[in-house]
Amino acid sequence: MPKISQRAQHMPASPVRKLVPFATAAKQKGIKVYHLNIGQPDIETPQTALDAVKNIDLKVLEYALSEGNLDYRIALRDYYHSLGFNDLTTDNFIVTNGGSEALNFAISTLCDDGDEIIIPEPYYANYNGFAGTFNINVVAVPSTIDTGFALPSIEEFEKKITNKTRAIVVCNPGNPTGYLYSREELQKLAEIAKKHDIVIISDEVYREYVYDGEKQISMFEFPEVADNVIVIDSESKRYSMCGARIGCLITRSKKIHDAAILFAQARLSPVLLGQIAATAAHKNDAEYIAKVREEYTERRDLLVSLLNEIPGVICPKPKGAFYCGVELPVDDTEKFAQWLLESYSNNNETVMVAPMGGFYSNPELGKKQVRIAYVLNQNDLRRSVEILKDAIEKYNTEFA
Repeated sequence: MPKISQRAQHMPASPVRKLVPFATAAKQKGIKVYHLNIGQPDIETPQTALDAVKNIDLKVLEYALSEGNLDYRIALRDYYHSLGFNDLTTDNFIVTNGGSEALNFAISTLCDDGDEIIIPEPYYANYNGFAGTFNINVVAVPSTIDTGFALPSIEEFEKKITNKTRAIVVCNPGNPTGYLYSREELQKLAEIAKKHDIVIISDEVYREYVYDGEKQISMFEFPEVADNVIVIDSESKRYSMCGARIGCLITRSKKIHDAAILFAQARLSPVLLGQIAATAAHKNDAEYIAKVREEYTERRDLLVSLLNEIPGVICPKPKGAFYCGVELPVDDTEKFAQWLLESYSNNNETVMVAPMGGFYSNPELGKKQVRIAYVLNQNDLRRSVEILKDAIEKYNTEFA
């Protein structure tokens, strides 16, 4: 038999996707599954993006430039200028196949085998996968649901820094919790990065979707760490274009940029069609973004209100993204999530959630938590919570 690498054997399963076979089996039995588990919005992609692909006028679908085609990087530059970062040029951007590849480039540019990255947890589960691919150790700094998953104290970060520390990774607003970091919290991170000369990798792919009049603060707003910041961005959630696989790595550091571009050259080319769609999406998009933000606000308000009406459920109100980190009154959300798909239905319907154990370095910390994405329309969210309430009651009766 072929030998499988240690790297492959230690690669963690996605907590979002590993239950898919059970969902598929449920659907094959005729059960409708409401997908609260994955950040795939039902929001329509901008028509400008769809039309750009439909009306493509090319005879050859050729390689794009490794750093991304110039017309798309101009669109990115203009977008970042609209955010106030007027010093950025097209040379600060490396276009990637989704934000995931941008994260891979950032980590592989900064870290060698055995190096460490510090991440406040719970965190986007694939950070574990990206780090594991390159034999890099994730050092977690836990946040808690009773604070709404606020940034842990800066002293806790200081305790984790060693001579192996290369970066601190933050997601703002956050996946899986929807937490929005304040300027004060990010200022503290900037100070610690400057003090220890480490890099902050700031995953800002949900930037547009913050609520209640709040504003997302980018790590680019702290000039004292201008050369110690990498921003990760993506079009997937901004324009509901997850399948286009277009993101970017942005840095003011020429040293980091010139190293990262070598990884971009090694993988040849970012997706051409995705760049065409994304370039078009950026044109006159203000009305689209505002409308989608309003829709997510209404969904969030509805979902959080309904969840907190269920006895024993704890759901902090997120200020950004489209996720809630939710504590359920069950013994084990891994077991509960599988049971929902294998053994339960309500009027031939069930829900799929993402157990949050996989969003922690220590799965026990997320044993009673799930991530719920409010990416479904409001009627479906109402029905999903109704099903979830009934399921919790029946599960606890069965396994009491």
